[in-house]
Amino acid sequence: MPRPATVRPLALVLALLAVSAASGCHWFGKKNELYTQSSESRPLEVPPDLDRPSAERAMALPPAGGSVSASSLSAAPASVAPLGFAAKGERDAVFARVGEALAATPGVNIASRAAILGTYDVDYMGAKFLVRVTKAGDGSYVSAVDARGLPPSGEAPAKLIAALKAAIAP
Repeated sequence: MPRPATVRPLALVLALLAVSAASGCHWFGKKNELYTQSSESRPLEVPPDLDRPSAERAMALPPAGGSVSASSLSAAPASVAPLGFAAKGERDAVFARVGEALAATPGVNIASRAAILGTYDVDYMGAKFLVRVTKAGDGSYVSAVDARGLPPSGEAPAKLIAALKAAIAP
């Protein structure tokens, strides 16, 4: 049988443990006010690599053995030269005439058209590209672009733009 003198400290220790266990985890909680707010009202956290544009190509070196001048940097290579022509008339009217000319050109498959954007998605001679009509000054400009918005490469876009130019631009 335990002695009464040892029961008292043991009861005191058990009582302290019970009180501390019943008090909850607020001793270990976060003190930052951001954690007490709802997730909708907290400020947006953007990862450091997504808050500014990529600078990977900022320090790209020119090919070995070549010299770099201001004129060579500003001049576009021949493969990136714009592929298009100017046409007289409002953009919507020129867009309609381009659609008629595309429909009349053998081998052209119009996959889709977006009048609000002024584009035709075409498949011609195995190449897929866009024929775009934009407002340019008093007239319009008809051009071919690839899915990235760059001038397409290959014979098909050049041949189709030449055919459109012959049919539309007098």
